[in-house]
Amino acid sequence: MIQSMTGFAERSFASKKLRAKVTIKSLNHRFFDWSFKGAPIGELEGRLRVQCQKRISRGRIEATLDLDFPDPASWNIRINEGLLEKILVSLKRISARLGQDVAFSAENLFRIPQLVELQRKDLAPAEAAFLERAFLATLDEVIRARKAEGLKTAAQIRVHIRNVTRAVARVEKLVKKQPRIVKQRLVQKFRDLNGAAPQNRERLSEEVAYLTQRYDVAEEIQRLKSHLDAALKLLAAPKGEPAGKMLDFLAQELTREANTLNSKSQDAGITQEGLLIKGEVESIRQQVQNLE
Repeated sequence: MIQSMTGFAERSFASKKLRAKVTIKSLNHRFFDWSFKGAPIGELEGRLRVQCQKRISRGRIEATLDLDFPDPASWNIRINEGLLEKILVSLKRISARLGQDVAFSAENLFRIPQLVELQRKDLAPAEAAFLERAFLATLDEVIRARKAEGLKTAAQIRVHIRNVTRAVARVEKLVKKQPRIVKQRLVQKFRDLNGAAPQNRERLSEEVAYLTQRYDVAEEIQRLKSHLDAALKLLAAPKGEPAGKMLDFLAQELTREANTLNSKSQDAGITQEGLLIKGEVESIRQQVQNLE
């Protein structure tokens, strides 16, 4: 199914031992690109990346994980007792010299470097499993958003393809007039040079046939049709590999054929249709940049 590369979701989760807020943002990128911010979670981050890449082939994924551990059992406190003893002895000595008690609050203990260290315990298997489920649930929302945006983009691309298809059909009709236009221009050129129409009708017919073949756009029309059919098939594919890169390639090929069509055109109507095709294809090219 066609997916956009942009999406966003943010959800909060809670268990008995921890609370988590998961934020996932998906942006355009040529390849899969992973960025993780927030609380350090060790090897669990690698597992989340693997799970994400299984479901998203292209795009920059910015994942943020904010954790809160309300359960005291989740924390370790280490106090440098030797350093604390020296501090207390010093305070006692200063109090005796000043003749008054000198003390500080427990809050100040945490402000003294290397005196108190507060560490969160490593994630237990159950906690890691909880966070993985939370991440996947948030990722589901991102993917739903990518699919919804992809459907809208695909619908817009189909409109442009339909416009190109109609323009190609009009070109096919106009192409039938090219031999007559070539002949008229050739006759006019003879008149401009000689003051009269060419007398050698056989020679004129040969020149017309040569120029008509030179400016023939049948192959370009056929390739345009083929590329348009291929693009529609990619947009209609229910599943499979991401189609964004292939659609981008087809848009480039359509542009190339439209340019060749214009360079061979001997009719203002064909040139106008060729320019219309180029404009529609440019819109397609811009929109497929956002598809996975």
